[in-house]
Amino acid sequence: MVETAGGGPGDGTAEVLDRPLPDGVRRRVVQIVSDGFGGLTVAELPAQLRQYARFAPNRRTKFAGNAMAAALETDAVFRQRIGEKFREAQPELSGALDSGSPPPAADPLDVAAAAYVLRPAGWVKLVTAAGEEAQRADAERVGEESRAELERLREELAQARGQTRTETERLRAELESAKREAEALHRKLRAALSDVKRGEAALRKARGEIDAVRAEAQAQVSAAESETRRLKARLGEAEAGLEATRRAAREGRSVEDMRVRLLLDTLLDATQGLRRELALPPVSVRPAETVDAVEPGRMTPKDIAARALSENDPAILDQLLALPQAHLVVDGYNVTKTGYPQMPLEKQRLRLLGQLSQLAAQTGAEVTCVFDGAELAAPVLLAPPRGVRVLFSKPGVTADELIRQLVRAEPPGRPVIVASTDREVADGVARAGARPVASAVLLKRLS
Repeated sequence: MVETAGGGPGDGTAEVLDRPLPDGVRRRVVQIVSDGFGGLTVAELPAQLRQYARFAPNRRTKFAGNAMAAALETDAVFRQRIGEKFREAQPELSGALDSGSPPPAADPLDVAAAAYVLRPAGWVKLVTAAGEEAQRADAERVGEESRAELERLREELAQARGQTRTETERLRAELESAKREAEALHRKLRAALSDVKRGEAALRKARGEIDAVRAEAQAQVSAAESETRRLKARLGEAEAGLEATRRAAREGRSVEDMRVRLLLDTLLDATQGLRRELALPPVSVRPAETVDAVEPGRMTPKDIAARALSENDPAILDQLLALPQAHLVVDGYNVTKTGYPQMPLEKQRLRLLGQLSQLAAQTGAEVTCVFDGAELAAPVLLAPPRGVRVLFSKPGVTADELIRQLVRAEPPGRPVIVASTDREVADGVARAGARPVASAVLLKRLS
């Protein structure tokens, strides 16, 4: 809305702008003031603008724009001076504005700025129209920019959609490929699991075979150890025999000589016993001896019948011990544990050896008592009784084996009696030529 005051209707100085100066018009106004600023002297400038007199146009526009716009609005003289400078610079545009017909091809902003500075009649309408035109132009520009932005966004959206479709297709292809790879991996996994199961079964089978081989090897090792112990025992026997042979050789006689001599003594005693048993004449048969009669010391059929004794009769042991050069070998602990097992081992030994000493004194037979050395916790301090040889088996050798060694050491033909209830011992010594007797028989005889 335009108001007039203090002038005629054709005076443009009375017109007042009822709205702020559009930004585009204001920038053109500041530029017009800056261009005419340099043609004025310092005295012609308002006081607030004199400090910018020496500034370059660009710096003046930048730093004194607000001050110049304010001075132009409030100082009519300064505005008139700037208008004169503008008329000199733009005479055509100034004349057109004075005539009230601005050129149609001119920029509306330039027209409005010139009208604002020159203040011709109707300048407010020109400024307002220029502002509206600028707003329309800005709006059109913004619309064009918006349309261009929209078009750009549409193009970007289309590109994004195309890229999305392309990426989707690619991802679908990758998904299909991944699915195929997963199926292949699943097949491989199932095959691997089958291989693992077959491997575990083969491993279990191999472990079973290994255990069987180990058991067989252990059995073979045990058998080899048993055979080794037996061979060591035989080797010990051979070494003992060799040592005895060497000892006999050192003493001027051999074991074989001793065995022959012992056998000879046995035969001599047996011959004498047989002579007494059969009542053979000492020199030759005489006529008186051909008469059938019973002589003193000769056995009658009744006496022969009385000789049939039971296996458990202690008299059998007396008859065996009465044989020439008889040797009684006693399985010590077998006898004591049969007769008095409740007694300590030491008292068992002392009791048995005392009874065997009496038996040796009564019969005159050679008596050897064998004890198992494995039963001993420490060496035995024992004074063997008269007439009884006491032996303990060595470590690793049982009393049964020592008894068999004693039997094998005797010459064939010598009566050897072994007292033991152990069936293995009895069978072994019987095969070696000895006469086994039960421990109970010996206990009855000793009691």
